[in-house]
Amino acid sequence: MDVQGSVLSFALIVGLLTITPGLDTALILRTSLLAGRRSAWAVVLGIQAGTLLWGLLTAAGLSALLATSRLAYETLRWAGVAYLLWMGGQMLWQSRRGHAGDAAAPEPRADGWWQAFRRGLLTNALNPKVGAFYVAMLPQFIPDDVPHAAMGVLLASVHVAEGLVWSVLLIGFAGLVRDWLRRPSIKRGLDRLTGVIVIGFGLRLATQQS
Repeated sequence: MDVQGSVLSFALIVGLLTITPGLDTALILRTSLLAGRRSAWAVVLGIQAGTLLWGLLTAAGLSALLATSRLAYETLRWAGVAYLLWMGGQMLWQSRRGHAGDAAAPEPRADGWWQAFRRGLLTNALNPKVGAFYVAMLPQFIPDDVPHAAMGVLLASVHVAEGLVWSVLLIGFAGLVRDWLRRPSIKRGLDRLTGVIVIGFGLRLATQQS
């Protein structure tokens, strides 16, 4: 397989992966609806920075530790579980504000740019399944006659580009319905729903094996 064929094949696979509803999609939509475009884009850039980081680590051979070292995998897995449960629990706790009535509910405080970026980055960087995906898939799309590190970065960049395009659509959709969703009861419901989803991903990660 030549470079062009590798890039196109990898783009198709990660494109399907990108549009499959999951934790990233829920986090982007929740942030866009409740905290605005600026915070949503910070989350997106954090997520994509995590994707690029996994691509770089795989190209450098470092993330192969996840495939060979049980201790490394389990350490990262439980760090990810703890972070997802903490983040989901925070969302559920914050959704309790103003529960006495919609009129008394305060506006949700928008995350700072760095806080939102860090949330997206840690959500991706602490997910060992992303690393395992790259370890399993990336080498299959790197031709033998090209520099592995450069090709790995190129393929990860394709994944990032597709993620950015998908995020444009998600944030655009959220912008269209945001006015309708400004009601405090709807906002709290979205926070609770996203919190449950995040905790669900954390529990699933806790029960899955490498």
